[in-house]
Amino acid sequence: MSERRVSGSSHTHTNINQIMSRFSLQGRTALVTGGARGCGLAFARGLAEAGADVVIFDVIEPQPEFLAIEKEYSVRTAFYKVDVSSPDSLKTGFAQFQKDFDNKLDICVPCAGINRHQSFLDFTYEDHRDLLSINVLGLYFTAQHAAKQMIANGTRHGSIVLVASMASHVAVRTQLCSAYCGSKGAVRAMCPAIAKELTEYGIRVNSISPGYVRTEMTAAFSHLVEGWKSETINGRIAEPEDIMGACVFLASDASAYMTGQDVLVDGGVCRVS
Repeated sequence: MSERRVSGSSHTHTNINQIMSRFSLQGRTALVTGGARGCGLAFARGLAEAGADVVIFDVIEPQPEFLAIEKEYSVRTAFYKVDVSSPDSLKTGFAQFQKDFDNKLDICVPCAGINRHQSFLDFTYEDHRDLLSINVLGLYFTAQHAAKQMIANGTRHGSIVLVASMASHVAVRTQLCSAYCGSKGAVRAMCPAIAKELTEYGIRVNSISPGYVRTEMTAAFSHLVEGWKSETINGRIAEPEDIMGACVFLASDASAYMTGQDVLVDGGVCRVS
């Protein structure tokens, strides 16, 4: 009877460990705005599962799922009620965060955002101003505060992951959202410019462009879901967990050579539009 030999198994296992270690966020601290629910909550969970302590800023109380993260993953968590559209609220939130976490910050994911199903011809100045104050100004100054804190604490693993949208790549067929498209286009456009300025401090800046995702915000557009499904290659819309991996990748050393880039996670919509 011939003897069967399996060679290289221990070496392969070692390689896998080396690869997976690059995704580890052990010992790092992450901030997620809009983290009380939806994609923001999924990002917070993914970062915690990878080992990071996680802080969220939001105007609403976090869901019980966030409160369970600390015990489930043995990480430290905190919630601060912060309105990112308010400079004073943002400044106060960061000041408290810096005090409670000894000025430590390695990862920032500005995810807070709003959308409206409203036609271009009906959009008012006030509607547009409110949307931009959160989606563009709130995101921009969250990233700025985070960068200053990272520079102050001399982090060697600084990563800012801006949340853009598929709507910055294509005209959305089934939804009236010209102002939202413009706001997310601004996010995607600012990403490489900010990345260029922060590279001297060792801070990487990338963005994620999610497609149609089933969240509390998109639940208001439930009548559009079947149309959304028909636009994707795989015939379904995403769950927040489907976007989570891209965030962890961009936050971790697995993407150490990436900066100024946008990662499109849209189920193929932009390839069939």
